[in-house]
Parts: sequence; C-alpha cells; structure tokens
Amino acid sequence: MRKGGSTRAAVAAACGALLVTSLAACGGSDHKSAAAHDRTDDARPRGSTVLKRIPGIGDRLWRQVPAGSRQVVAVYGAGRNSPDSTVVFFTKHGSVWKQERSWPAHNGRRGWTPDHHEGDRRSPVGVFTLSDAGGVLAAPGTRLPYTRSVAFQTPSYWAKAYRHDFDYVIAIDYNRIKGTSPSDQTRPEGQSKGGNIWLHMDHGSGTSACVSQSKSAMRYLLRTLDPAQHPVVVMGDRAELKA
Repeated sequence: MRKGGSTRAAVAAACGALLVTSLAACGGSDHKSAAAHDRTDDARPRGSTVLKRIPGIGDRLWRQVPAGSRQVVAVYGAGRNSPDSTVVFFTKHGSVWKQERSWPAHNGRRGWTPDHHEGDRRSPVGVFTLSDAGGVLAAPGTRLPYTRSVAFQTPSYWAKAYRHDFDYVIAIDYNRIKGTSPSDQTRPEGQSKGGNIWLHMDHGSGTSACVSQSKSAMRYLLRTLDPAQHPVVVMGDRAELKA
C-alpha cells in the first residue's frame, strides 16, 4: 500500500493547490441534502439471474466493453438531467453474466453528457476501465492498487455533510493516467475535458461529475474488484445507455 505524508500539515503544504483542484472536480459544497455515507443496508444480493448480456446496454456501448472484462459496474442514470442513478454490479461466469448487487447512487447534479467538459456538472457517458483506488481511510482489503493519503481529505470549509466523500475512492479512467493515484492531476486530453472522475462515498445528492454511493457499497466494490478480471464501469442515463 502506498501511503501519504505523516501529517496533514505536511501534505497540505506540498499539495494545497492539487487538493483543492482535485476535490472541486469530484464534489462540491453547495448541496443541502443529508449525508448517506454511513448506510449499511443497501448492498444485498439480488438473486442469481443468469444473463446472456447486461440489460439496458445498447450495441454502441456494449462493443466498447473489452472482451476480457468479467466484472462490470453499470451506472443507470434516471434521466439526462437527473442526479439520481442506480449502480448494479455484474460478474461473468463462462459465457453468461450474473447480477450480484445493486445500490442507489448519485451522479453529476446536472445529469449526463456524452461530451463532458470541465465545470459542466454532468457525468461523462461511456465505458471506462477501473484501475486505481485510494482514500482517507485504510484500504478495506482490495486487489486494486490503493493510495491512502490525507491528500483526499475534503477542505475544512466544505459543509459537514461532504466531509467523508473521499474516505474511499475508485478512479474512473476518464482523462487520466492509469497506474497513478486517483488524486493525480495529469489529464492527457487536456484540462478542458475535465478529470478526477471517481466512484466515491455519497452525501445524499448530486456531484460535480462523479458517481457516489454508500460506504457499504464502496467497501464491497473495493473488496471485490479484481484487476485480473479487467473491471470496467459502463455509465450514463438510461436513454444513452440503450442507444
């Protein structure tokens, strides 16, 4: 496990600008809903339905799922302009898929877009690999490379409801370099295309572009996602997903 600095002050001195830019990309402090980071009742198995293909995903996006992927996190947005979504986790067994878990979630507070840009407050539609994780808290047992660092700590001026957003983070490989900490600011496609799009803990309302869910959901994914299974996230509003 890679570790951050020994004290918050030391990291803040070295990474102050990095921290604010990174966190602003993934969450905000202008929400008023209550936090939901401590929920533990929404990560239950959903039976053993066997599927030839993951439901609700049209040919356009399905063709982008790598042939070797055997773990898919599907994010079904309620609508193009809605911050509400559902995360469903699927695993592949032989030639068929099985739905394992399902959780309520949130996405960008303005909904979704197939052409994400910095500051649009919409989550990007697409298929993205999941390669790296991190957070304020110690890894709960994960096969993904995990960076524990106080660099993930939210700014002190954020509302209390958002203080735990980045206790656990899984980087969505949108405009980032794989194999680096989720907090790395390098954006290969340029700053204007946005970045630091993460799966992280929920505060009860929409995000700036990330996908958020309960603490129990994040712990489950961190313990379950396996690089050897080539996990990906397929995400978007339901209409875009079906297209």
